[in-house]
Amino acid sequence: MAIQSLFDYLKESPSPYHAVAAAARRLEAAGFAPLAEHEAWTLEPGKGYYVTRNQSSLIAFRLPEGPLTGWRITAAHGDAPTFYVKNTSLGSDRQYERWEVEGYGGMNCATWQDRPLGVAGRLVVRTATGVESRLAASDRPVAVIPSLAIHMQRDVNKGHEYNIQRDMQPLGGLNGAVPDLLDALGQLEEGETLLGADLVVFPWQEPCLVGGGLFMAPRIDDQACAWATLEGLLTAEVHPFAGQVYCLFDNEEVGSGTRQGALSSFLPDVLARAGQALGLSDEQRRRALTASFALSADNGHAVHPNFPDKSDPENKVYPNSGVVVKFSAAQKYTSTGLTIGLFRALCDQAGVPTQLFANRADEPGGSTLGHLLGQQVSIPMVDIGMAQLSMHSAVETAGAEDPQYMADACRAFFNSRFAPTADGSWTL
Repeated sequence: MAIQSLFDYLKESPSPYHAVAAAARRLEAAGFAPLAEHEAWTLEPGKGYYVTRNQSSLIAFRLPEGPLTGWRITAAHGDAPTFYVKNTSLGSDRQYERWEVEGYGGMNCATWQDRPLGVAGRLVVRTATGVESRLAASDRPVAVIPSLAIHMQRDVNKGHEYNIQRDMQPLGGLNGAVPDLLDALGQLEEGETLLGADLVVFPWQEPCLVGGGLFMAPRIDDQACAWATLEGLLTAEVHPFAGQVYCLFDNEEVGSGTRQGALSSFLPDVLARAGQALGLSDEQRRRALTASFALSADNGHAVHPNFPDKSDPENKVYPNSGVVVKFSAAQKYTSTGLTIGLFRALCDQAGVPTQLFANRADEPGGSTLGHLLGQQVSIPMVDIGMAQLSMHSAVETAGAEDPQYMADACRAFFNSRFAPTADGSWTL
């Protein structure tokens, strides 16, 4: 079942580093070969490959069986709002052992309090031969962010402004009874030294079905799209003339302006090197870009049952009602009427329902990967996603049927043989 496969991926991905590793395992099981950016590439038609950057972003691609004339690209992100661990000792109260953390992205702080928390990411270790990065995740809950009792803030239900430095520092336990964090993450080998770490806090809650037709999990935004776009690639056939590309980026929640983000050179570098390895001229590579198309996959806001007035009255989207196609006059989404039309035509052919999302005219909307990625790779794109509730909460809610809809749409996209015939026209 699609939903169980998604649950497995979410459980394997408590950090962006783990999300990339989980994707890499699935790609290798499907026959994709790993590449390294610092090494020369030798590529074969019809074969699949993947490469990582910073261990937190990944691009996979499968070459066509014949001459490459364009790319089919999907992009999602593996990061989510959380807290980065800066220190595991904070404060002068000797009875408590607190961590020091810094906020990452725009989270709903209240939802992180009073729940068991784990920690995951990577450790940077000095070994006998050099420096090595290792993924690590706690095998048990290791902290909690306790809320202040209502008796001490009797107006809390009237609204509270959260100060992360004061309100959101995790409690690791009582002093003298706190296990060393490295014990929870795995012991270093004899003679090794910890040089650094990139560790995030994650909610200790497994994905689960709820009520009728819903599921709850941490990081649905955007790891559900990361899973669905990957599933689409892995279940698609090798294309006769288009390269198929899967992008999993880091740092979308903080603007994507990093070496491994959507604003980086990662995707342009991979496409250029793939073209060069195939012996394409500069003109052929540029023509291939003009015949390419990308899906920017990031979730959208379902109409909230308690706050329906927060949604545009004519462009409401609902869980389990199909793939969300997003439009913004301010170009916060990269969709145009043309790219929306082509994507919906492909979904119609595949029997996948779609629904159109737009923000209220008086409510500023968020942005996604698409309009940022388009600054690096100038190709037609459309913004899509799943309709979800509680976005940027520690635990989010979405429709249990939508992961399959998304995967089916992505498979149809990768398999489709559409091609441009003129500026503004495509054959199907």
